[in-house]
Amino acid sequence: MDTINKKLGSRIKEIRKLRGLSQREVAEKVNLKRSTISQIENGDRKVTAEELLEFSKIFNVTPNNLLDLEEQPEVVLEESEGKGIMEVKPKQRVRINVPQKNLEKFKEVLLYILNKVGSKPNVGESVIYKILYFIDFDFYEKYEEQLMGATYIKNKFGPTPVEFAKIIEDMKRKGEIVEVDSKYFAYPQRKYLPLRKADLSILNKSQETDVINDVLNRLSDKNAKEISEYSHGDVPWLTTEKGEMIEYESVFYRTSPYSVRDYSED
Repeated sequence: MDTINKKLGSRIKEIRKLRGLSQREVAEKVNLKRSTISQIENGDRKVTAEELLEFSKIFNVTPNNLLDLEEQPEVVLEESEGKGIMEVKPKQRVRINVPQKNLEKFKEVLLYILNKVGSKPNVGESVIYKILYFIDFDFYEKYEEQLMGATYIKNKFGPTPVEFAKIIEDMKRKGEIVEVDSKYFAYPQRKYLPLRKADLSILNKSQETDVINDVLNRLSDKNAKEISEYSHGDVPWLTTEKGEMIEYESVFYRTSPYSVRDYSED
């Protein structure tokens, strides 16, 4: 039973992250304490049948998808709002839809970045990955809210946004960006150039553009090696196993020079 609880907790944690939700947000929706969500995800507390139904509603999957502990979730972009619960046939992967709201914000943030620094010779795909990571995690540390809420995994070269590849393909198809293969000194580099301006109305809080601009001012002059090494010193990356998703809540354990919040005011 303990093994089942741990596997189910791990599945709930995995899908929560793919949905771009924090433990606090899920706790509020299920009417549980944030600490209880942490216990469930760690396999230290059993999930009731009623809670399983609530989790399935929040994550927009069926209860069977949550209980299918061996299948790996697949990221799918939503084309429109308001889709119902998605049934998944046997032997298919569990499909996790990126909500349209999150998708549009991710696109506009990326276009904003590319319009401001995309033409810099050092800014290729790897640098963009880290810039997006620090924007998302800095905003979460400062305001305890999601900006884009993308899902990042730990790999050898630093945090990598899971949704990036599919969103890029969607933006290229719609003529919003163009992909260019180039070189930075002797190293191959993949660049993305914007074909339109960002729609700043999507960024509906002044705090969002402030955080984005702060990250660009701090990091956009670093090359891929420099920003990768810098990301390796951040607590969320340090405390995550290779190949695993990076937990947003770990930003509250950051140390200088990564922390962007004045905790003395709390």
